[in-house]
Amino acid sequence: MCVCVNLTSVPHLLVPNPQPTSRRTGHYNVQNRSKNAAVAASAAGTKPPYSRCNSQDSLDMDAYWKEVESIGEADAGPQEEVQLKVADEGEHEEAWLTEAGLATLFQESVSEDPDASEDSKVMLSTLTRTQAAAVEKRVELLKQTLRKRNKQYHAPDVREIFKSPPGSTAHSEGTQQPGGEDSEAAERSENGKREVASSGDSIANGACPPAVPSGPDSETDLNLEVSFAEQALSYRERAKGAEIQDQSEADDRLPNFKVPPDKTGRTKVGDLAPQDMKMVRRLVLIEMTALYDNFKIDWKSNKVIKQKEKESGIFGVPLATLIEQDQRRVPGTKVPLILQRLISHIEEEGLDTEGLLRIPGVAIRVKGLCQELEAKFYEGMFPWETLKQHDAASLLKFFIRELPHPLLTVEYLSAFISVLKLPTKKQQLQALNLLVLLLPETSRDTLKALMEFFQRVIDHKEQNKMTLNNVAVVMAPNIFMFKGFRNKISEQQEYSMATGTASIVRLLIQYQNLLWTIPKFIINQVREQNMERQKQKKAGKEKGMKRLLKKMTHDRDKADKQDRNTAETDTSQGFIRVQAPEFSKVSMAVQLTEDLRASDVLARFLSQER
Repeated sequence: MCVCVNLTSVPHLLVPNPQPTSRRTGHYNVQNRSKNAAVAASAAGTKPPYSRCNSQDSLDMDAYWKEVESIGEADAGPQEEVQLKVADEGEHEEAWLTEAGLATLFQESVSEDPDASEDSKVMLSTLTRTQAAAVEKRVELLKQTLRKRNKQYHAPDVREIFKSPPGSTAHSEGTQQPGGEDSEAAERSENGKREVASSGDSIANGACPPAVPSGPDSETDLNLEVSFAEQALSYRERAKGAEIQDQSEADDRLPNFKVPPDKTGRTKVGDLAPQDMKMVRRLVLIEMTALYDNFKIDWKSNKVIKQKEKESGIFGVPLATLIEQDQRRVPGTKVPLILQRLISHIEEEGLDTEGLLRIPGVAIRVKGLCQELEAKFYEGMFPWETLKQHDAASLLKFFIRELPHPLLTVEYLSAFISVLKLPTKKQQLQALNLLVLLLPETSRDTLKALMEFFQRVIDHKEQNKMTLNNVAVVMAPNIFMFKGFRNKISEQQEYSMATGTASIVRLLIQYQNLLWTIPKFIINQVREQNMERQKQKKAGKEKGMKRLLKKMTHDRDKADKQDRNTAETDTSQGFIRVQAPEFSKVSMAVQLTEDLRASDVLARFLSQER
């Protein structure tokens, strides 16, 4: 299963170098690779993308290239290719707005749906200024694209989407429109109450720690109550004219980030109902985009062109299909059973084995084990007692690589890779937090199970010699360099990507207890949306009740009027109308005669009862 990736979504990896033949056959020379990369960097007048230092925290990339070589040997042979569709101009914005639950801003058919339109209005009313700016930017880009295509644009002007409160000067003359250099500071959401104060001012309802480094506490405290994009905007505003070290280029030791205690506790993934998680995901997409917009980081998602995929089995089966398949056997399964069993087997054998995850199993034997697992795993006939530990670790890595779509998803892979473009470790961590929340549930749960397992391996580093850096370096190519990817990039691109992906895996492992947490500001926005919907629902019920009462009054008045008219007509013709509520026929016109008796009238009513 081979995947073509649109490298234009990862511009820093684009280097028009021809691809050496040796790389296609899986043979590598680590020293030559390093030398070639250094020569290329020197010729370009830049520093090499990676240089070994003596720090214990530096990444030893030799293990990375050995792992790549091992992958090349294990995956040798023809592979089926999965084609990816790169979004055309305007398609990315349409897809983004749809995923954010804002399709009403450009689809006429959806905007005519009162429920969808009301949901969009509720969401827009809760956005922060940076989130609002991200939405406006996508609407404006889509509007420009549709104008180029000479298509009628159904969405309102961006200035109508977020109307400023009376007296606001947010959109006064001279203010730059979305996309301008200072647009983030000028644009506001309709509710305006979350605006971050300008330099020197505190943030309403809880001060945000200074974004500019001012001591160890400010660097390691994580504020989950204020929008990450708003904090980044504050960082940029305070950084103007000041020299701040780009922490992504600094020594790669990881800070000990901590979240201040919260009386209400922290909300983890899985704590919320599916409907609330749907709102969380939409808000997180907008927030993540707003954070990237602050630093002019452009990312575009790819889409997989549908084609036939395996519908059963273990290896090479789409993750969602595999989970469905496993849930029929074990209800409530969230992580593939084969992955759970491989992890438990490795742990049963002991995590003290030196080189665990790093030393590969014998390639031919691992291929045979794959076939045997496919045939015997679900029948419970696989001989686990004969499975060697390094072979089990190789099977685990092979399972991840063999997924038809990457674990981090095709849609967000470029966004994950772009995390390291953010200037500080704190912002990189915040972006990863949002990206983890954006992953489909199956990918997110499987990724969490892997990170927890990796941490348990690292806990035995004194015995197995697998530190955080070692595990990250070994696992990075298995998570990012899925099949077919390496055939589409140059050696320099691969070299640049190597240290970056290893660093991202390192962050995922180190901060996993934080990354699966839903930020409080997102929870507050979801709560506001729910409260607003309840208000509207209550108002709708009251309005409906008023309409019903009005109709009932109208119908009663109409009936009374008809009865009066009938009575007047009957009386003028010698008839009277007798009311008898106890009977099914409650009213009857009776002609008056000299012989008429009360018993006659009663008899008539009784005859109607039969």
